[in-house]
Amino acid sequence: MLILVSPAKTLDYESELDVKDFSVAPLLSDSELLIKELQQKNPDDLSSLMGLSEKLSLLNFDRNMNWTRPTKPSDSARQAIFAFKGDVYQGLDASSLSKSEIKYANKNLCILSGLYGLLKPLDLMYPYRLEMGTKMKNKRGNNLYEFWGSKVTELVNDLAMDNRSKAIVNLASVEYFSVLKTDQINLPIINPVFKDYKNGQYKIVSFFAKKARGLMSRFIIQNKIKKSEDLMDFNLDGYRYSKKESKENSPVFLRKN
Repeated sequence: MLILVSPAKTLDYESELDVKDFSVAPLLSDSELLIKELQQKNPDDLSSLMGLSEKLSLLNFDRNMNWTRPTKPSDSARQAIFAFKGDVYQGLDASSLSKSEIKYANKNLCILSGLYGLLKPLDLMYPYRLEMGTKMKNKRGNNLYEFWGSKVTELVNDLAMDNRSKAIVNLASVEYFSVLKTDQINLPIINPVFKDYKNGQYKIVSFFAKKARGLMSRFIIQNKIKKSEDLMDFNLDGYRYSKKESKENSPVFLRKN
């Protein structure tokens, strides 16, 4: 199965990392085009474009101006799965995966990205800030969806074919998943939903749902899940499959603390 997840705003380039294996992002030439666009923007432009504070605008201005193609791991170029530290990545907990599980993840997990288009877990990346929903005019259109066009969709199809996936598991946010042209995807798309019991009813709680997406990714990787029906066995952190709540290609998992 090919798993799709979103990136995270929170990054970690400080913690010790003893991982030598790495790969190179497949769409770096496109990333360079976006960086050239970003390098034309001063800190005030970045603040206006992305709603950043003065401190974050200056930080990302420096990041943009110093960006180069990552060629080897360094203090400023880290494997994507270890660089992102948001809620999804807390659930995934990549640092506790074995070397063989990381290798499996590199063939079966994809991180959608505003700057890189798509990152495999071991693809090197520099710290950046460019969300997929950013309305940044560029040479290909008025936003990043128009910039990426069908490139990410074609790459997803290619990766799914390479690892003989029978389905795509969408664990990304709407913002990021929208970069894909779903009518061009060659496989069924599974959209898991995670609900927690709160105030007398089951509902989607953003923080818990994001972490559950990471947990589901971990579950698929550790169990090498190949069939969509085997997703129903997901039971990490107290979640259980609900046949009653589920619909075709949209399994629902409930948790009552």
